[in-house]
Amino acid sequence: MSSASAVTNRRVFAIAGPAMLANLTTPLLGIVSTAAIGQLGDPHLLGGVALASVAFDCIFWLFGFLRMATLAFTAQALGAGDRIEVRAVLARALLLGLAIGLLLIALRTPLAALTFWVMGGSEAVTAAARQYFFIRLWSAPLMLGNYVLLGWLVGQARTGIALAIQVGINCVNMALTAVLVLAAGQGIAGAAIATVAAETGGFIVGLIVAWQFLGRRLGVSRAVLLDRARLLRLLVMNRDIMIRTAALIAAFLIFASQSARAGDLTLAANAVLNNFLMIGSFFLDGLANAAEQLCGQSFGARDRRAFARAVRLVLIWSALFGAAVTALFALFGNTLIDIITASPEIRVAAREAMLLAALAPVCGVAAYCYDGIYIGATWAREMRNLMLAAFAAYLAALYLLAPFGNAGLWSALLLFLLCRGALQALRYPAMVRVSFPRGTA
Repeated sequence: MSSASAVTNRRVFAIAGPAMLANLTTPLLGIVSTAAIGQLGDPHLLGGVALASVAFDCIFWLFGFLRMATLAFTAQALGAGDRIEVRAVLARALLLGLAIGLLLIALRTPLAALTFWVMGGSEAVTAAARQYFFIRLWSAPLMLGNYVLLGWLVGQARTGIALAIQVGINCVNMALTAVLVLAAGQGIAGAAIATVAAETGGFIVGLIVAWQFLGRRLGVSRAVLLDRARLLRLLVMNRDIMIRTAALIAAFLIFASQSARAGDLTLAANAVLNNFLMIGSFFLDGLANAAEQLCGQSFGARDRRAFARAVRLVLIWSALFGAAVTALFALFGNTLIDIITASPEIRVAAREAMLLAALAPVCGVAAYCYDGIYIGATWAREMRNLMLAAFAAYLAALYLLAPFGNAGLWSALLLFLLCRGALQALRYPAMVRVSFPRGTA
């Protein structure tokens, strides 16, 4: 990227559009798995899959730094015109993903014991969840490898190919789940095997794609691969993103825990309203992907004008999407609630907090955008510290707003989103001054 004019609305949506579409396929996988297991007629099996799926979501969300760091370092190397480093980023991240995946497999017994002890669940549900968990965990190195490959592709703005691989993994997973669970009678084990097979296929395809892009040669020299400064930078950034992500996971787990403590009706109502958060995140996360790539590439090129333009465009489009989704929820939220649940009691409880839940997309605009900006610029330490400060404010808000029941719980979550974005926005000018000293283009 040589000039600010290279950052255009078309480039923003060339990255954000496929990312949004990929996000939309993910819930379908959960729906198909639930429907397939549900056909078996055993509520313990359905509960086991649900319990194990939540466990995997938390575990693998924690290692999302592999995708984010790989994307950022790849985009920066691309912006700097360093083709050797583009190759080396992939190799280093794949090695790290493989090491983490093998470690998870080695620790599977204590990991399962701790996870299901924390999550609770009846003996029958936990037994089913453990069966699913132990089979699916074999996909850990492959799933983490797919994080790396997808991050590497998006880092080069090859988002369409990344979308195709992601959609392919999900579609194969859905098809195999239906075949193995229903046709082959493999039960809960079939659902787990389907995921392992889909992740394996996706990883092989991703490696072939990377091999083609790299001139049919994946290897890098030992000296480049094990460059101490760059390895340390990778590990430090991954550590900081992991801490930041742990705080984010903790915030949502606390929200779920407080919902459960408020009673089954509140828990069910909030499960319905969480779809508002999820739908809003599809769009905002796609634009955050655009911020990661465009800001990373312009940062690597040391092009301050392009960096500023990328930030401005992503913020504008995110604000428009966030406001539009919030407006749609405010207008049609009650209809969406009626579609999701047929229970009159849950509908009433959900409607009481519907407008607050509808505000989540617009309140999360800055949080999502600046996460993408900070990741692209590899300002991971600052992002970590600001997330911890926002998390502390969230805990304080939960305590102070507790007397207001579920409305207080949702208000605390909205304040958490606003606080994350505001803190990063306030810190942003100082980070730009440090990263782009006077005289930078």
